[in-house]
Amino acid sequence: MSSPDARRPVSVAVIPGDGIGTEVMGPTLGILEEVGHRHGIGFSWQHYDWSCERYTRTGAMMPEDGLEQLAAHDQILLGAVGFPGVPDHVSLWGLLIPIRRAFQQYINLRPVRLLPGIESPLRLREGTEIDFVVVRENNEGEYSEVGGRMYRGTEHELAVQESVFTRRGVERAARFALDLAASRAGTLASATKSNGIVHTMPFWDEVVHATAEGYPDIEVRDYHIDALSAMFVLDPGRFDVVLASNLFGDILTDLGAAIIGSIGIAPSANLNPEGEFPSMFEPVHGSAPDIAGQGVANPLGQIWAASMMLDHLGHPEAAAELVGAMEASLAAGVKTPDLGGTATTTQVAEAVLQHLTDREAAQ
Repeated sequence: MSSPDARRPVSVAVIPGDGIGTEVMGPTLGILEEVGHRHGIGFSWQHYDWSCERYTRTGAMMPEDGLEQLAAHDQILLGAVGFPGVPDHVSLWGLLIPIRRAFQQYINLRPVRLLPGIESPLRLREGTEIDFVVVRENNEGEYSEVGGRMYRGTEHELAVQESVFTRRGVERAARFALDLAASRAGTLASATKSNGIVHTMPFWDEVVHATAEGYPDIEVRDYHIDALSAMFVLDPGRFDVVLASNLFGDILTDLGAAIIGSIGIAPSANLNPEGEFPSMFEPVHGSAPDIAGQGVANPLGQIWAASMMLDHLGHPEAAAELVGAMEASLAAGVKTPDLGGTATTTQVAEAVLQHLTDREAAQ
């Protein structure tokens, strides 16, 4: 798939999903329309009701030709999936993983940055800034389909799950992370557990360091995953770019979201860096059925994910402007309850939109 023609609207598949996903998507699209108007970017939205709720009606998260439908779009915006009574593995393997793999979205990119107006739950040393990016290998590793169960329901029951690491998979993730590090502070932390996982993790280390030989100016350091998790808490300011396998990256980024105040603000991008297929942008949070329908869901994770889509589309100024409007609204104290505030979903989105329009009026 080629990059979208600048002369036509960007075609975006919109999948609000379940729960609060349906509540934060609408305001985000309105904000994208405003940013797009300011920067000459048009959008064409196509909405899909693919969700756990759909699964309860039809027995499938999406139709059989769902991937073919998505392939016709430039990008994908996802809300959140999850519904009481539907096991999490059903939603993951019925929607997210097929999309990530069919479209070679082999990079999951998650920024971890403490925004103005938010207090970290950590007791940070004076002058510490939390501003790093986790690059998660997104197509293989520990999340494979290789394995099975035997003797179900008996005392001899067993389960086997195999991790799958390929040289191509590790190398392309490492190369992306190294390129990113070269554009930032020039340091890369690689998550491993080679002292305990005897085959895949030494292989990961070898491929990462072999790839890094082509980047002599980048400082690469290995961290065992347990020590790395501790350092996220004890000294998060030391990190710039973190590279991790599928499982390690998944766990680390939820921890990263926690140390910047709330998982409700954390975004992610499932990238096909070459642009041959659409990429997918989503907040890290789930569908949060405990607060769904109350109007208090934090829309900033979805909005921040939308800014990552703008950046991936080649509009860094528009992306930065959107993040700037988020920062301004937070600094003004407009926060949802997960951040200690009293604002509703609508009020937060309106504050972000107001900062965008105020900026336009000032220019």
